[in-house]
Amino acid sequence: MQLTALGLGLLGVLLAEPVSRVLSRASWPGRDPVGALLLWQAVGLGGGISLFGAGLAYGLSPLGDSLPAATGVLVRSLAAGGFPRALDPLHLGALLIALGVLLRLLSVLVITTVRTLRTRRRHRDLLDVLATPWPFASGTRVLDHPVPVAYCLPGRGSRLVVSAGVLDALDTAGVVAVLAHERAHLRERHDLVVLPFVAWGATAPFVRGMVCAQLAVARLIEMRADDVARKLCDPTELVTALKAIGGSAPAAALTSFSAALEARIDRVTCPPPPLPAALHWLIRAVALALVAVPLWLLLAP
Repeated sequence: MQLTALGLGLLGVLLAEPVSRVLSRASWPGRDPVGALLLWQAVGLGGGISLFGAGLAYGLSPLGDSLPAATGVLVRSLAAGGFPRALDPLHLGALLIALGVLLRLLSVLVITTVRTLRTRRRHRDLLDVLATPWPFASGTRVLDHPVPVAYCLPGRGSRLVVSAGVLDALDTAGVVAVLAHERAHLRERHDLVVLPFVAWGATAPFVRGMVCAQLAVARLIEMRADDVARKLCDPTELVTALKAIGGSAPAAALTSFSAALEARIDRVTCPPPPLPAALHWLIRAVALALVAVPLWLLLAP
């Protein structure tokens, strides 16, 4: 089982660093944002399973030739009131480190989720007081602010929010394009897609690959929402809306934001060709394999 632990450890390290960096710089995700998001989810989940599984497999390797067998020996020993003598300090330490990493990741995920839900609840309460319903679109609230701003507040009792500046800067078709973009975020629950990467980044901010993953996923969900809005609305109206809202970016973030905005506008104006069908399905098969292979290595008898 030590070879299994070595293989899982190498896979986890590869996914966390070089694979994440290479994927974040790839150009093909713009042609298939959904496939790229699935692949990113698989990279994160497969990497987490691999790193945790490597420590678990190595720690329990003296107790059996497979994880199910070794786990059975450990459970029976503990149930009998004893402790396996085969677990020396080195293997026990590896087991404790693996469990510690898992608890750390889960605790950060839970804390991040709870904080996010609390913030959204307070935000929702403020919107109910400060914003007024827009009669032309259900679930849409208008904030009396001159700067063009639009966003969505996901979760139970979701809200679509636009500022008065959006209504002043855009005609009805432009506002519809903005709302179509934000509804795509709500319908596909992009907030849940981003949340694990935020938690992973908070768990190990020193791992550059996780930072790359957060930024790449944030770009992809915007691409996906643009694609949905483009199918439902006139692309020209969507471009006009993006320019109107993007022009209100803070000066401190203007350079990087403008570059990202220009890339989105170019993509809406001249959408890239879809990937060939074979590559389309290959990406999804790779995503499935990145999760299935570590699980199989751990659970195979």
